[in-house]
Amino acid sequence: MDEAVAQLDDRSSAKRRAAAKRLRKLAVTAAGPALLLALQREVLDLRTWETQYQMVMALGACDHRPAVPFLSDLTQRPLEATMVYVALGDSIVRLRSAEEGVSVPVRWCLDSGTPMLAEGALRAVAMLRAVPEPETVDYILDFLAPLNSHDGLRFWVAAAAAGWPGERVRAFLERCEAGPRADVADAAATSLEGRYQTYRPL
Repeated sequence: MDEAVAQLDDRSSAKRRAAAKRLRKLAVTAAGPALLLALQREVLDLRTWETQYQMVMALGACDHRPAVPFLSDLTQRPLEATMVYVALGDSIVRLRSAEEGVSVPVRWCLDSGTPMLAEGALRAVAMLRAVPEPETVDYILDFLAPLNSHDGLRFWVAAAAAGWPGERVRAFLERCEAGPRADVADAAATSLEGRYQTYRPL
């Protein structure tokens, strides 16, 4: 861990990114403060969005909850690389859910008006295999209802819903299974069987 933390200060963005990926894999809480400082520096350079993405994801993996205010502030900034929003949504849900439950941060992300932030939040729900309260399940399904059937946001909900009860959830999954996107249909078919697939996000 110490070697990876030291590498967060390297002059090479590629090496800083490799260090963040290493810390993300190790998921050691002690790395959190150094990761947050590194991210605060990194966001000053728009060119290094891939490194920023890995640092944000590492903060979530390392459960560094003091990062939440800064990550929340980042969601309000105009980011050219929208994949960073995905990482932000993912990590904010992970970091806030321990104390607030999954529903509060998920709704916060869905209400942001930023589709990629919503995608990250829904991805975290699927990866955590979380079962939101029924009101939040309805909230999520209402959020998806007006979207085009090709919209990729359905994928993570289809993947997450394996453990969600209710006829409305089953009807949603059946529509997804019969829909035009093969990835969404496959995730829905697995969830209808009550099984989770294993996903490894970037």
